[in-house]
Amino acid sequence: MTPEIDPARALVEDKRAWRRRFRAHAQEVTSAERAAASERAGARLRQQPEWQQATCILLYAALDDELDLRPVVWEALGRGVRVALPRFDAQRGEYEAARVADWAAEVAPGHRGIEEPRPSCPTIPLKALDLALVPGLGFDVAGRRLGRGKGYYDRLLASVTGLRCGVAMDWQIVPRLPAGPHDQTLDCLLTPTRWLACRPRAV
Repeated sequence: MTPEIDPARALVEDKRAWRRRFRAHAQEVTSAERAAASERAGARLRQQPEWQQATCILLYAALDDELDLRPVVWEALGRGVRVALPRFDAQRGEYEAARVADWAAEVAPGHRGIEEPRPSCPTIPLKALDLALVPGLGFDVAGRRLGRGKGYYDRLLASVTGLRCGVAMDWQIVPRLPAGPHDQTLDCLLTPTRWLACRPRAV
């Protein structure tokens, strides 16, 4: 008799295998290649009506293996767009959105050493966001996202009603990724070469 496979355990193992693949590939990307890809992704973002029309945006503080869009965001701050970053709330064990007006003065290492707004920065309701730019280890063409395994972004994105856009290099986009019932699906993806709509949005 074939042993019964636990679906939840199988999902966890499948995700772990994908994370290993993406991390191995990321180690082969040089800092110069990532910087060039970040610049191209930023240029493509500037062309999108969704970016041009947004008045309240959630960004992220890029880790070493993520595309860095800060130059584009500094431009947005210059034209009066409200910009927020995720900030960890230790009491709730979850992330919230906190507004940043001056990155150099108001952003510092926080939870797990990741840059985030200082405690003095005001929170922004997640439903007020027009656009959320989201990093990840990998994505698929249907908008499924593979994070780092803690579920923080999925819980944050569950309350975001604005456009939710994954940001990645082209090799981070695959045909299909495993996903569970609590994994949030994104609306679109931004890479250095394309803006990919993943699913129709309700009006």
